[in-house]
Amino acid sequence: MSVRAQKVWEEVDIVAGYITYINLVRPLIGDKTVVATGMRQEIDRCREVVKLAQDGHSVALVSSGDAGIYGMAGILIECLQEAECLDLPLEIIPGVTAANAAASQLGAPLMHDFAVISLSDLLTPWKVILKRARLAAEGDFVLAIYNPKSKGRQGQIEEIRKLLLEIRSPETPVGIVREALRGESPQVTISTLDKFTSLPIDMLTTVIVGSSQTRVIGPYMVTPRGYVL
Repeated sequence: MSVRAQKVWEEVDIVAGYITYINLVRPLIGDKTVVATGMRQEIDRCREVVKLAQDGHSVALVSSGDAGIYGMAGILIECLQEAECLDLPLEIIPGVTAANAAASQLGAPLMHDFAVISLSDLLTPWKVILKRARLAAEGDFVLAIYNPKSKGRQGQIEEIRKLLLEIRSPETPVGIVREALRGESPQVTISTLDKFTSLPIDMLTTVIVGSSQTRVIGPYMVTPRGYVL
């Protein structure tokens, strides 16, 4: 969290969010009123936050990582528009998103241009995801992959691996980080494009696929920026 995010709890009277994320910040929020909802209830959650704000409450809406990157900021603004109250004060507090957190555990894989893609097809058609992944690979971007595998979505990461192998070397470094910066001992592995899907991967995992320039230096995964040593 940023220092600003750590301080905001003192300024609000209600904390709202997905219950899993609320549990992560419970040690910080004291006896604040909590409005918690389950997964896939984002619109209802944001509408409730807007209603509470209209009633005069100061509300913190919790989002993991960065609220503006696969987070809650966008839908909250849309809900403010729906309620015709875009004049309500809103502060979007930046945070550390999964790509940055995972990269910090791997070394420096995002030192040059990169693309971030979620493999969740709940809101984006799978054909669109495949197209974006292919274009990113053809552009030689490092690829940070969110939501790589879930209980109900097992095969997509393997399909992405096969797609990337059409364009990149099988020896391309791939970093796999589980629970980056969420606990004291994140699980960090550096593998290769031809082998990484044999390792444990789930929704708490971020996968970073290197570009043609990415290499492994000792225990680190590095994409050189181009400086001449």
